[in-house]
Amino acid sequence: MLVVCSMTLTLPDTLLLEKEEVLLELACGLYASRRLARGRASQLAGVSEDRFETELQSRGISNGYRTADLEDDLSALNQLLAP
Repeated sequence: MLVVCSMTLTLPDTLLLEKEEVLLELACGLYASRRLARGRASQLAGVSEDRFETELQSRGISNGYRTADLEDDLSALNQLLAP
């Protein structure tokens, strides 16, 4: 279940950020700290998951898929394809 709340955020004018930029920054930070899943974070940012993934990559934020995960997936695939 998704619970929605609203809040007001006051930022200094010197930041020169548009609302969309603030939402993207917030979404990236919450995703990086593992508080939001990628899909929810992209919704918060108001962008597609593909665009959000591009933003994460440009910021050096990992999607959490490690080399060990790849090795496990390949091993499972090999077992499934074995005669």
